[in-house]
Amino acid sequence: MEKAKIAFFDAKPYDKKSFDEVVPGYGFEIAYFADKLNDKTVGLTKGFDAVCLFVNDVVDKGMVAALAANGVKLIALRCAGYNNIDLEAVYGCIHVVRVPAYSPHAVAEHAVALILGLDRKIHKAYYRVREGNFSIDGLIGFDLFGKTIGVVGTGKIGGVLISIARGFGMKVLAYDPNPDREYEKEGVRFVDLPELYGASDIISLHCPLTRETHHLINGQTISGMKDGVLIINTGRGGLIDTKALIGGLKSGKIGGAGLDVYEEESDYFFEDLSSEVITDDVLARLLTFPNVLVTSHQAFFTKEAMRNIADTTCGNITEFFGGGLVKNEICYRCNTVCKKKQDQRCF
Repeated sequence: MEKAKIAFFDAKPYDKKSFDEVVPGYGFEIAYFADKLNDKTVGLTKGFDAVCLFVNDVVDKGMVAALAANGVKLIALRCAGYNNIDLEAVYGCIHVVRVPAYSPHAVAEHAVALILGLDRKIHKAYYRVREGNFSIDGLIGFDLFGKTIGVVGTGKIGGVLISIARGFGMKVLAYDPNPDREYEKEGVRFVDLPELYGASDIISLHCPLTRETHHLINGQTISGMKDGVLIINTGRGGLIDTKALIGGLKSGKIGGAGLDVYEEESDYFFEDLSSEVITDDVLARLLTFPNVLVTSHQAFFTKEAMRNIADTTCGNITEFFGGGLVKNEICYRCNTVCKKKQDQRCF
């Protein structure tokens, strides 16, 4: 066939740089659009074979119909999560591929940075010293050695975090509906969620956002946690009920939170809104706490990860239009990656 034409949405300068370094080797055309994919921009997809989307581009039933009418055959996600895609609506209409593991080290290491930042009050110390205040009063932390970390989700990212935590001399509890028993050889103990919540000094979330994991952290589960627990989320914002988290922070039940994601982040994260008022009252309240560190969905953001995202995304597109095995296609019927050849796939 002729060169596949790709419409790339929510394109930032760093996206364009990493993809421009890779695209020439794959032989298709790409057009960058700074705006997110939405009802106002979907008209731009006419004449394109595929769209390349990120975490805040939402594809619902109406969007699927509009994309299909414009001739789009493939949604190429340049991210691991796909909770922003209505898989039931796309089934039988448009194919979906993703990047399952661009750099588990990048995300796990960022989770550790949040832990250390909160524990040792790095953010507070930084501003004190810049203002000439060299007092360390109020900056006391705790040793990670000997503490218990609860890792929810032991996929590639969770696995890297486990290795790092063991390097610190931490005890590791883990929960996964499909536990990898190999980790038990490293001293990891798999437990159910109530036990993990009740025994962990730090809880780090590394699971996908599904119906089952939505608001995994909520008022009820927080009540069963250790007093002063640190909660880390580099997964998806919807894993935490943010209002319940705020309640736990106010009461002191939660000793701190390190968040790289937020439930309603789509209007804020990745954008420069420094001259505007934050109208999201929940987010604004969250940012007032001195024991909360929020980063703007940057855990993935390393040179290595950006290269892997570009390579894998371009590879996914090439495999699809080449008619062969598409390793990273998401199948609604299987609710997992579909490994069938194009002429035998579930739809």
